[in-house]
Amino acid sequence: MKADVTTLDAASAGTVELAEQIYGLEPRQDLLQRMVRYQLLKRMAGTHHAQDRSEVNVTGKKVYRQKGTGGARHGDKAVPQWRGGGKAFGPKPRSHAIALPKKVRALALRHALSAKAKAGEIIVLDKAQSDGKTGVLKAQLAKLDWANALIIDGAVVDAAFARAARNIPNIDVLPVQGINVYDILRRKKLVLTKAAVEALEERFNGKASGETSQ
Repeated sequence: MKADVTTLDAASAGTVELAEQIYGLEPRQDLLQRMVRYQLLKRMAGTHHAQDRSEVNVTGKKVYRQKGTGGARHGDKAVPQWRGGGKAFGPKPRSHAIALPKKVRALALRHALSAKAKAGEIIVLDKAQSDGKTGVLKAQLAKLDWANALIIDGAVVDAAFARAARNIPNIDVLPVQGINVYDILRRKKLVLTKAAVEALEERFNGKASGETSQ
């Protein structure tokens, strides 16, 4: 499929061919859901911690004598029944990450790109370069109607462009190595530079299907 190439000044810069095997698939919502869940769980800190009865700092002395009180029989105050005691089955530090095969992750990325292409929300940009002025870049993006976009550049993002874009709300800039399903889906438009298009084609065609890591 062909896509028009634009510049930041909203001028035409020709066309580019987008590979059908990357941008022409019928999107599968189940794959996208699995990949987003995988990414969100993987980035959870998992540092939650509650003290159990062996960790709380309370006396170990028996509360009162075993018999003759007319109440329940209790030992020390570290048990969960008492205020200040340890929590039973409380959360402990752990990883929330789940397993997802590389083939599924690679396929999900292609389906995310295809979903954007099918919705007409993929834009090919000639070059992502700027003088580093946020106001100038903001005006250019407004002229292009890119109010909510993920911009993917080649292997290296232009430092001035990244600096100008980082203070603009709802605009994300990533190198092509950082492209991922969650960020693609959370932004309205996906802007790929010509360098990013070439890198993605090389990434998917240079390896066997499904061997691309995410």
